[in-house]
Amino acid sequence: MAEPLETDYLVIGSGIAGLNFALLAAEHGRVVVLTKKQPDDTNTNWAQGGVAAVLAPDDSFEQHIADTLTAGDGLCDRDVVEMCVTAGPAQVQRLLDAGVRLARAPDGSLDLGREGAHSHNRVVHWQDMTGREIQRALLEAVARNPRITVLHDQIAVDLLSMAKYGGDPACFGAYVLDRARGEVKTILARATVLATGGTGKVYVYTSNPEIATGDGIEAMRGEGGVLRLATGETFMEHYHPMKSLASRDIVARAIDNELKKSGADSVFLDMTHLDPAFVRGRFPNIHERCLGLGIDITRQPIPVVPAAHYMCGGVKTDHDGRTTITGLHAIGECAFTGLHGANRLASNSLSECFVFGRRAALAALDEPLLGATAPIPGPPGESTGTRSGGSCGRTSASSGPTSGSSARAAASRSCATRSASTTSTSRSRAT
Repeated sequence: MAEPLETDYLVIGSGIAGLNFALLAAEHGRVVVLTKKQPDDTNTNWAQGGVAAVLAPDDSFEQHIADTLTAGDGLCDRDVVEMCVTAGPAQVQRLLDAGVRLARAPDGSLDLGREGAHSHNRVVHWQDMTGREIQRALLEAVARNPRITVLHDQIAVDLLSMAKYGGDPACFGAYVLDRARGEVKTILARATVLATGGTGKVYVYTSNPEIATGDGIEAMRGEGGVLRLATGETFMEHYHPMKSLASRDIVARAIDNELKKSGADSVFLDMTHLDPAFVRGRFPNIHERCLGLGIDITRQPIPVVPAAHYMCGGVKTDHDGRTTITGLHAIGECAFTGLHGANRLASNSLSECFVFGRRAALAALDEPLLGATAPIPGPPGESTGTRSGGSCGRTSASSGPTSGSSARAAASRSCATRSASTTSTSRSRAT
């Protein structure tokens, strides 16, 4: 049997949730990050909206919490909502500390956009390519960290557990297919983290890669875009008091209803009443993409239909990203944390990745070290063997392992985030 690869933390997925966890966990051990293609082939890379946080003087945590609960249609976990919303400003500061570029108003303050179902301008962004900018900064930080190894073209086949052999059901790694070599290898880990994203590509119509434009559409509605029928008439006033700014679930149902009534192929998102220079500057990526399809969004409305965008559900976790299986954590879109309820409020997801990535990194410190003689099930088709020595929980040679309350206290200090209360902000243009 081939010698298994050992690490402290195994992260399956290289989006914002996985990379954020990896950078924090690397302060206390070795990390292996798996990605099934290249590290930047993620939903994060296509997230166009931004990060929602209470930064404006006329906004409040209470209002952001209320907007989230309303969008979630009664199915949110209020404790989780409060936890994520109140941590939002600190997450924005972490982005800035990590070198992420964010749009600025003429006076130099952060430019705050508004998106569907938000009552206030509270979305920090980088043009309409926020996810790509965050991914760039995090990947550069990962590349500089000697404790993090990124393996691309890898597919997780199955989680490692002795439960199938009558032992402890705890997870201690995964079987992984190396696509380039065509081999299945064993990776042992003290903690395994699922950060594998959503399921949008199983649907015919989706904003997930390769044709991702969904969060951008949310932002366009927030910046003044109006939904219209093919006749030019507006219709959202018949469905919700917020009209075209209603939450995406209400908008999707309204569009579906109108299409069924008219038999039309689409409705239209109209930005032509806005200043063309503003539209091109705020949405350069969408503008360029639509031009390639023969649509100048400063002069023509954009045809839109309901589409799968974000998975509200997944692997159930506690407030620290733990699943019911010891040693297994889930964060990001693949996790059901209770934040989103029946429908995600626009731009809450990236903040959630940072909040739960940090909490999971702290929680993973409590996972027990694996014993040196633990039986190791080999890849499918091979017999179970025993490691000859070493410990799956050992850290890199540059520092010894940390454990107990002192390690957790150190982790809390190093993972702590600074408040963004001193960051000045400004409302971005909206109509």
